[in-house]
Amino acid sequence: MSSKSADMSVEKMVQVEESLQRVLGLKKMVDRWQNSHTYCLWQMTLRQRRNPYAILRMQDTMVQELALANKQLLMVRQAALHQLFEKEHRQYQQELNQMGKAFYVERL
Repeated sequence: MSSKSADMSVEKMVQVEESLQRVLGLKKMVDRWQNSHTYCLWQMTLRQRRNPYAILRMQDTMVQELALANKQLLMVRQAALHQLFEKEHRQYQQELNQMGKAFYVERL
């Protein structure tokens, strides 16, 4: 009978040990999940804190880009207008030449 009780106590100890290992495994898993959850929350709050600054930087960049685009557009328009004036000037010169006339040009 003592060998049976010894066998049962060994079996019980093995079961308890296995049960303890499962509990420890579950505890490790819960700890990892809690750490991951905490990290995710930290990342979210970090993103929320950074986000207004990123938006301000993007708005500032957009304002600068719009100013540069307007400046470039102005330069393109001025160049196109200059070409138009030169073309019209040549056309008027040709018309005046056909009539035997010319623009007055002061010579230095």
